Amino acid sequence: MNYLGHLYFSGDDKDLMICNLYGDHVKGKKYTSYPSKIIDGILLHREIDHFIDNHPEVLALKKLLYTDLPKVSGVAVDLYFDHLLAKNWKKYHFEELSNFLNSFFQFSSNYETFMKAEFKEFLFHLRFNRWLEHYSSSYGLEKLCQGVSSKLSFQNKLIQAPKYFELFEKEIEFAFEAFMIDACRQFNVSNLHVR
Repeated sequence: MNYLGHLYFSGDDKDLMICNLYGDHVKGKKYTSYPSKIIDGILLHREIDHFIDNHPEVLALKKLLYTDLPKVSGVAVDLYFDHLLAKNWKKYHFEELSNFLNSFFQFSSNYETFMKAEFKEFLFHLRFNRWLEHYSSSYGLEKLCQGVSSKLSFQNKLIQAPKYFELFEKEIEFAFEAFMIDACRQFNVSNLHVR
């Protein structure tokens, strides 16, 4: 999943949310010297990525999308799932999405001092631009796909992903719902957070 999914599966622990997002910026085993909370976040990030990458419904969905979105079908699924999580947030969390995000954006973790400058810059833009607030809309999905597409180091068709979301919406929603049932169980999302 993309940013929103990683925040969600951090279980409302805001330090862990930030450390989880940091997982995208740490490669290989270059994490062992960090404080234990950051290590926990990095490992959780990798567990979430591994779980979605190997989920049977997700694998079937990637295969379905691959012809139209070669090389980026997996990336598209991550973005689709964040879009659907935002769109269906009330089903998965007791708190309004806007309140959840406001609380996260206003939080500053002491662990940020241990993190790379490039991540701190990313976090600043995430808080300042608040683009996660638009994830639930078609416009938000479109802008998300454009932004990620432009950051990839190879030519890709990710910019066309919103069109294929509309085309395969039923299949994508089916895979998302199946994934969320299994992922909530896997990552011990409390029943207090799920309706």
